[in-house]
Amino acid sequence: MTDIPRTMQAVIATRPGDAGVLALAERPVPVPGPGEVLLRVRAAGVNRPDIMQRQGQSKPAEGVTDVLGLEACGEVAACGPGVPATLLGQRLMSLLPGGGYAPWCAARVDHSLPVPEDLDDAAAGALPEGLFTVWHNLFELGRLRMGETVLIHGAAGGIGTLAIRMAHAAGARAIATAGRAERLPELRDMGAALAICYRDTDFVAACQEYTQGRGVDVVLDMVGGDYVRRNLQALAFGGRHVSLSFLQGSSVNIELLTLMQKQLSLHSSTMRPQTPAEKARMARDIARHVLPLVADGRVRPKIHASLPLAQAADAHRLLESGDVFGKIVLLP
Repeated sequence: MTDIPRTMQAVIATRPGDAGVLALAERPVPVPGPGEVLLRVRAAGVNRPDIMQRQGQSKPAEGVTDVLGLEACGEVAACGPGVPATLLGQRLMSLLPGGGYAPWCAARVDHSLPVPEDLDDAAAGALPEGLFTVWHNLFELGRLRMGETVLIHGAAGGIGTLAIRMAHAAGARAIATAGRAERLPELRDMGAALAICYRDTDFVAACQEYTQGRGVDVVLDMVGGDYVRRNLQALAFGGRHVSLSFLQGSSVNIELLTLMQKQLSLHSSTMRPQTPAEKARMARDIARHVLPLVADGRVRPKIHASLPLAQAADAHRLLESGDVFGKIVLLP
């Protein structure tokens, strides 16, 4: 396409540090390689791994752009070798190794999903990282099934709100925890069978009461620290504990006897280091099992705020404040 510029203004971290190190910098517009497309970005999601990259705690893989951003929605503007030209002009929502905080980005076709017609750009830009993360952790590692009960911590965040909707759509019961009582009604509206404020309610006791002493089948945990020990108490026999993050610390004390007696299993993963082939496999499964739920409206992201790309630093500050209900997206 003749209207594709050679350079663009994209967001990078000028050095490891706080949100103030984010800045717009001139970068070349990517040229799509084999199996890739060039997206004219319409929206890009903001995620905690972006913050970790900004802080210097994680780095892109070798050869990956220094432009931040692990997910985006956009219109296909150019196709690389092996990609059919019929994709030109179509909207895709893509999981990225980096590069989403920009007006243009390269995306692998096999890590992308078609955007349902009635899904707006901001919602589509907020979905890929969450869809891949929840699908892999809750349904593949956690093996959540219809009729089971899952305890979801951090339920007011982007991953938590999406996990509630996906669990509910799958016929499972979700117990959601959040730090602010005023958010509980909306969490229930999203499909949570029980929503509790962890500041004034013992979630272990609440889980035991709700399940009549049986315990929950799966825990989806973003907290770490002492929560892990308490999560194990809340799990039923044969329960599965899945760790996504560790906001209260990565070092935990676990009583192995509890694991053995209750036959519990511990799982964890991060999406970025997954192999391209594994991400492509997940994309195929998500397209088959989850995308129809997105198309009919049963699974949708909750958007907390949409900010211009130039305000990426403000977006990071907002996410770090903890005062976010859902996802933040950047609009180029």
